[in-house]
Amino acid sequence: MEMHQIRYFLAVCEELNFTRAAERCNVAQPSLTRAIKLLEEELGGQLFHRERTNTHLSELGRMVKPHLEEVYAQAQEAKRQALDFTELKRIRLRLGVMCTIQPDELIDLVSGLQVRHPGIELEVVDASAAQLEDRLLNGNLEVAIYCIPGQEPDERLHYMPLFREQFMIVVSPDHPLAHHNTIRPRDLTGDRYLNRVNCEFFCYAGALWREHGFEGCETVYRSERDDWILAMIAAGLGFGFMTQSCAKHPLVECRPMVDPEFWREVNLVTVRGRPHSPAVGALVKEAMQARWLGQPAIAARAEKERGAIERPSFEPAE
Repeated sequence: MEMHQIRYFLAVCEELNFTRAAERCNVAQPSLTRAIKLLEEELGGQLFHRERTNTHLSELGRMVKPHLEEVYAQAQEAKRQALDFTELKRIRLRLGVMCTIQPDELIDLVSGLQVRHPGIELEVVDASAAQLEDRLLNGNLEVAIYCIPGQEPDERLHYMPLFREQFMIVVSPDHPLAHHNTIRPRDLTGDRYLNRVNCEFFCYAGALWREHGFEGCETVYRSERDDWILAMIAAGLGFGFMTQSCAKHPLVECRPMVDPEFWREVNLVTVRGRPHSPAVGALVKEAMQARWLGQPAIAARAEKERGAIERPSFEPAE
């Protein structure tokens, strides 16, 4: 059963005249008649009775008509949705974002996407960096923004650098370390630590601290939420370890961690060689144009300075 056969059948149902139905379908009448005959052969009986000037549906025709109408309507809706998808008129895009990235850092990206591609409905999936990477590789996400310090880049993934920022020690204004310009690991020995369990450097920074004179401290609080950690810091209950962009609280102070320094480079990540929707291509373009921490994306600056850099292929999925 071909879709044009169904279209011809429905046209005859409305016109009850093969000549007018053929004109409506912009096809020669013999072609329309032949298509109806083939459909009748497939369904096992006549669909119309033609009695001189009186053409009307047979019992079989009346029975199958609502089913063929539904098939045709579903096919037309599928075509419409496919067209909207390819032309970015109405499409949902799931963007994974590392939970330690603050919403303020995404405003320029989301605003640009909304202005230039209003048909894209953006859904932000909030998770840890490790969870986002797993979802990318498993096909549950097409694109994500995250970083995993201390880990070799996965060759299956393409990383487009967006911004880089230093990690700080965050304390209350009356904490003794608030008077330091910089803070070293040994300065933290014996202090009380407020642990961000989703921190990118979780279980990684501590080993490096110990190599540089840190002799341990007491972990007095753990939380997945930065705002809770910041509230505890502001109350003077201990110190935290995070970037300045994460330390959005009026009653905390940030001091750079040095000897060693810790930096995070946040990337827009996709899977190499995987066909992507047009919406992902639009997102990548906007990410290159957006400002991150007040600066153009690292990849955009590198492209401007050195010429074209490798980019992932964003061919529409078939």
